[in-house]
Amino acid sequence: MRSLGLRLCLAGLILWLSAPAGAEDRKGLVVGSKKFTESVILGELLRLTIAGTGRAAEHRAQLGGSRVLFSALESGEIDAYPEYTGTLLHELLVSEGLSNLPELREALARRGLAMLEPLGFNNSYALGMLADKAAELGIRTVSDLAQHPKLMLAFSHEFIDRADGWQGLKQRYGLPQASPQGLDHDLAYRAIAAGRIGATDIYTTDAEIGYYGLRTLIDDRDYFRDYRAVVLYRAELEHTAPEVMARLRALSGRIDEAAMIAMNARVKISGETEAKVAADFLGEALAIDVQPARSSRLQVLTQRTLEHLWLVGVSLSAAIIIGLPLGIAAARIRYVEQAILGAVSIVQTIPSLALFVFMIPLLGIGAAPAIAALFLYSLLPIVRNVHSGLRDIAQPVHESAIALGLPRAMRLLQIELPLCTRTILAGIKTSAVINVGTATLAALIGAGGYGQPILTGIRRDDMETILMGAIPAALLALAVQALFGIIEKGLLPRGLRLAQSALDQQHSGQTSNP
Repeated sequence: MRSLGLRLCLAGLILWLSAPAGAEDRKGLVVGSKKFTESVILGELLRLTIAGTGRAAEHRAQLGGSRVLFSALESGEIDAYPEYTGTLLHELLVSEGLSNLPELREALARRGLAMLEPLGFNNSYALGMLADKAAELGIRTVSDLAQHPKLMLAFSHEFIDRADGWQGLKQRYGLPQASPQGLDHDLAYRAIAAGRIGATDIYTTDAEIGYYGLRTLIDDRDYFRDYRAVVLYRAELEHTAPEVMARLRALSGRIDEAAMIAMNARVKISGETEAKVAADFLGEALAIDVQPARSSRLQVLTQRTLEHLWLVGVSLSAAIIIGLPLGIAAARIRYVEQAILGAVSIVQTIPSLALFVFMIPLLGIGAAPAIAALFLYSLLPIVRNVHSGLRDIAQPVHESAIALGLPRAMRLLQIELPLCTRTILAGIKTSAVINVGTATLAALIGAGGYGQPILTGIRRDDMETILMGAIPAALLALAVQALFGIIEKGLLPRGLRLAQSALDQQHSGQTSNP
């Protein structure tokens, strides 16, 4: 038990060391953004504006949905992020029954938060169809959709789930369509252009509306509200960074819808970076001369590789430290066997993205929640293989060890564990390979890794950027598998290797004979 306690403490220390510094330890300010292009552009505008004051600034881009960002702001994980008034009133704070901006400001103040004046543009939800398809079916308004119950609808997952999304729209217009298909917002444009879906939700400042020739359906029953872009920030910045707040206030009212659509188009259609687009806007509109840092592909790949290795290495190490004694306990102690195996099996059934999000309230955003989730996912193969390896040892072996008078601990360390080395390493190898792939999702909560270029590439419809994350992740998985093959040869006792080789040769001879 003392050994197990030491291992638990060591694993906790590893997780603690992997956690990001708290807000009080950060040298600069941290800006967040959601996982769509406009939010990333606005996040870069905030970061570069802050940097223009001489204050260090970091942008944690593509952090998922509205609730993830809002929670991170409340907890102090980030200091500011771009949001929309409609989302605040009708989604994030809908339970408070707010109806106007003064009430919204009061509700934010009670949480230690504040909001700048609107940036100048409204980016509301709307429904869009290919103009040719809409003309063919005679659809101009949202009400017209009721005459086409078989029209395939596909909406973003957030729109389907939001209080001001699909369910309210369906009720307001009496739409007969069944539950729509859930689809990533960026992928929906490609699907509608290819004719695979009939209509989807759009943001009114999306550059793809004009690029793909979509018709924005008239909201003839005034369902969609105003979604004025604003900057949310921690109220304490008024005192701790007054020069930053003065500069950020200069953004209010300076970005109209045409300017936002043009910036979106430069990223989504022309393939420019968000940092370049944001820097150009600041220079032209506010005469703020900032030069975004440029990194080569090699530098980016190196950074993402180090981040990914850190996530996988720390989580897998903790899983080995905890998984080995858990597997031994499951094999040796009857009354905890089912509890241990059941617990690690249940964790494995939780969808990976959900488990990442579940960790945010406990550990914030960044590496810590990602490592905790990956650690939990890594336990099952290790625990189960240790358990089955020990259970499969022949009974005469146990009896011989007992007859020799070996203490229980010595029997475990010198006989039983060496005999099931191959099985244990197989479990660890399985965990490691799964871990490499699952770690790509960690980018959604700000942990970086190979998932970052994959998310960016999907959002920009840039296959080259996607492959910058996908190919290294696949190669890393193969490398991990090969590494554990080498480790297995080094750890497996020579006698067991020879016996296994003889069995393999015997099996090969049997299969080759008719």
